[in-house]
Amino acid sequence: MPKNSKVIQREQSHEHVTESVADLLAHEEPLDYKSSSLNVGAAAGKKVPQIEVPENDGRPAWNSKLQYILAQVGFSVGLGNVWRFPYLCQKNGGGAYLVPYFILLLIIGIPLFFLELAVGQKIRRGSIGVWNYVCPRLGGIGMSSLMVCGFVGLYYNVIIGWSIFYFFQSFQYPLPWSDCPIRKNGTIAIVEPECDKSSATTYFWYRQTLNTTSTIAESGGLNIKMTLSLLVAWIIVCLAVIKGIASSGKVMYFSSLFPYVVLFCFLVRGLMLKGSVDGIAHMFTPKLEKMLEPQVWREAATQVFFALGLGFGGVIAFSSYNKIDNNCHFDAVLVSFINFFTSVLATLVVFAVLGFKANIMNEKCVAE
Repeated sequence: MPKNSKVIQREQSHEHVTESVADLLAHEEPLDYKSSSLNVGAAAGKKVPQIEVPENDGRPAWNSKLQYILAQVGFSVGLGNVWRFPYLCQKNGGGAYLVPYFILLLIIGIPLFFLELAVGQKIRRGSIGVWNYVCPRLGGIGMSSLMVCGFVGLYYNVIIGWSIFYFFQSFQYPLPWSDCPIRKNGTIAIVEPECDKSSATTYFWYRQTLNTTSTIAESGGLNIKMTLSLLVAWIIVCLAVIKGIASSGKVMYFSSLFPYVVLFCFLVRGLMLKGSVDGIAHMFTPKLEKMLEPQVWREAATQVFFALGLGFGGVIAFSSYNKIDNNCHFDAVLVSFINFFTSVLATLVVFAVLGFKANIMNEKCVAE
């Protein structure tokens, strides 16, 4: 016991001891629980590592909570919401598919999403660092998630390259996919036979854009237009992440909010088309017998994982730049419901266009 403790002072002064138990315990030296016989790991001769993760470890932080939320929304919302969800909804009974998806979102999606947020925020490392912290032997899981993100980034950038090419082509008038091209053979002008057999949009996509070959064995050479578009896509991505979250956080204001502006514009335009209401009515007409099929529930669970980006490592990486006392439970619920709302919004847009297309095809069939 230290010489300057109150107990020693009382014994030397011969005063009546009135120290309370709290006073005595407050001045006792702290017990080393690692060397205590009550510690099972220490008693067995095993070392129990205790790694402290300081909050102020020099790791960058988000400038605002809004940037962080937009980053999580931008990571989770993608083609899985805009196209895959409407496809699964149409395939698995329309509105009946929304029920198992919402149930599995509450039971599986939100808890696992919250777990990744909490782990990244507490340990303040990326996916590889988190798994090495949990157990060094599980570090391969973090490497696997990094490889998956790399593969996803490769084909996502190809789609961005297509979008860039389509964007620049849309400035022409008339639009190159509005009519089939005319081929001149001397003094005779005929419609391109390949386009006449299919359609103007199909010909523009497969011939003018991709210039596809008849078999996969034929490479077809280098497509200069698509190569330049892909190069522009990678340059945009590099400029967005070159300074880490300091640059990518600012990009989130555009990349996360602009798709919603486009979706709302498409929805308004789709609702103005003839037959769009029929398509939306078909979406919300549930085929309840589909809910009894296990395949529907399996695909709903797969979509929950794919839509929220669970297991990819991006959720952990984004949350690692948060303060350690951030309310990640609220973030998990908020981002999950925004994700679900985006899926429903995109499904409305797609089914409105499908209703219009079905109406046009029906009128054409009746006329013929």
